[in-house]
Amino acid sequence: MTTPQDSAYFEHIQISEEQSFLWRLDDYPWQRCVWNYHPQAEIHLIRYSSGLCFVGDHIGDFNAGQLVLVGGNLPHNWVSPAIGDRKLVGRDIVIQFDHARFEGAAAVLPELKEVSGLFKRAAYGVEFFGETARRGEALIEDMADLSAVGRLGIFIELLSLMAESTEYRTLATPEFLGLFRPGSIVEIETLEKALAFIHETYLERSSLSDVAALVGMSDSAFSRFFKKHTGNTYSNHVISLRLLMARKLLTETERPITDICYETGFSNISNFNRAFLQRIGMTPSRYRRASRSRSLKGHTGGSSAGARLEERAP
Repeated sequence: MTTPQDSAYFEHIQISEEQSFLWRLDDYPWQRCVWNYHPQAEIHLIRYSSGLCFVGDHIGDFNAGQLVLVGGNLPHNWVSPAIGDRKLVGRDIVIQFDHARFEGAAAVLPELKEVSGLFKRAAYGVEFFGETARRGEALIEDMADLSAVGRLGIFIELLSLMAESTEYRTLATPEFLGLFRPGSIVEIETLEKALAFIHETYLERSSLSDVAALVGMSDSAFSRFFKKHTGNTYSNHVISLRLLMARKLLTETERPITDICYETGFSNISNFNRAFLQRIGMTPSRYRRASRSRSLKGHTGGSSAGARLEERAP
């Protein structure tokens, strides 16, 4: 019989009374690198590789150095696509902890009260960038060979850095937090199967009916199920994935915009331009020019450190 403790989808984390947190180096792929949730908070550092980041109903791209704090029971996953049979050794460093312990410790260590606001933001997922991400990455890497007390000191310094930072953005929406409830193992396995299929086929002409049939549901039942567990409609989820790929092609290649439109699954250039303008806030051609301008600034000493075009700190 499958139990939550056996499932790779509900991550069962045990932090002993002798530890305040877990520090772990993860390979990719690995059985825990799936759409998962757990009651503990998680600090997630991508050491290398790029791909897609899923936190609640947020879908975004990630690159080396991405630093994210995820609150308890907020589903998340980082996917490096098209790696074939390779294993990305040590792609991630993960720190998992019970934030209630630290909030409780503030009763005797009042300095810890300054991180309470950070834990409230963590409920939505928080991505850090700029100097905060660089300093955070260095602190997390430095923890590898330290004693237990040394790690604790660095960990508190890391929390303080995050709590004081203005270089961040929240990821999931309030609507998602209002909708999402941790599901049964069967529901989570069904969702993971659907998400894997969508990720493999989103550049093609697959439909909601195709995914619904795969998981044995009617179209209407799957539509409700998908919205409940991801906070997104099926169509919005697919469009977000296609636009992420389009942005990558616009930035990294010289392919004509019309070709990129069809390569990323859009049926015509009008739909492509409209979706791009609504979601990204500019046309594909303007996005390409802005991306190149940013790259030039980066090579001439301008401020491109970790910031992306769509990042805005609340």
